[in-house]
Amino acid sequence: MLAIAVHGGAGTLPRAEPTTAKRQAFRAGLEAALRAGYAHLERRGSSLDAVVAAVRVLEDDPLFNAGRGAVYAANGSLELDASLMDGATLRAGAVAGVRHVRSPIELARRVLEHSPHVMLAGQGAEEFALEQGMAPVPNSFFATDHRRLELERVLHGEPAGPESLTGTVGAVALDAHGNLAAATSTGGLTAKRWGRIGDSPIIGAGTYAANDACAVSATGHGEYFIRLAAAHDIAALMRYRGLGVAEATATVLRRVGELGGYGGVIAIGRDGAIAMPFNSDGMLRGSMDSSGRFELGILKGDA
Repeated sequence: MLAIAVHGGAGTLPRAEPTTAKRQAFRAGLEAALRAGYAHLERRGSSLDAVVAAVRVLEDDPLFNAGRGAVYAANGSLELDASLMDGATLRAGAVAGVRHVRSPIELARRVLEHSPHVMLAGQGAEEFALEQGMAPVPNSFFATDHRRLELERVLHGEPAGPESLTGTVGAVALDAHGNLAAATSTGGLTAKRWGRIGDSPIIGAGTYAANDACAVSATGHGEYFIRLAAAHDIAALMRYRGLGVAEATATVLRRVGELGGYGGVIAIGRDGAIAMPFNSDGMLRGSMDSSGRFELGILKGDA
């Protein structure tokens, strides 16, 4: 079984919004990410290659809150986080608070593959990127007009906008060798305190993968996913209670809601089963597998 799922953020998406054109753009971005990742799976490539390829597409698309299009911190800076986990070996790599790295998920992979550490942050992560031959970009590279407007609204005490998506982009995959992987990348929350780190780069909170259970990537209000160690808890429910991926993700997401948090997760079980639950107005999401499944969704009830 080959399977992949992606998400592009969760949050406020009233049914009257987004416009038809914006819906089409969201769907096109999600489909491009799905197909980029699935192409690796079809060539019997690794799930790790697949999730990195999918997330890189979303990082380069200014519609999504990662890479280009990331949201602003309150001081006007753009700070990016990402993480990656290999379910076959439990190796992981993460970066937090980077400002000059074009692809945070690619840097997270370099941490996984070329360092003895799991997470690097701030200046140390930036210097590691240079050592790895990754050319820096100016912080303004990530800036977009619509994110600047969102920041101005929030700083004036107004909602960010009718299509306010928080959270992240992410991907999970199962390859032909039975290996799982998960990847997550984000710009964080609009008007966040600079230096704030959410769940996305934290292994076990926003990202987790293990071949004996599942691969998970979360999106939404990260503080709640951190408190619950949400991604790992989903895997633990599958390992120790024998829950399926749908029941395990629903259980943990219900606990997120009980604490007052919102968002969603995408997850793939070791059997290829896919779950994409969320408790917010909407979650940009998509999935495909070798049985012919192909789904894209924005709001609840979307096919």
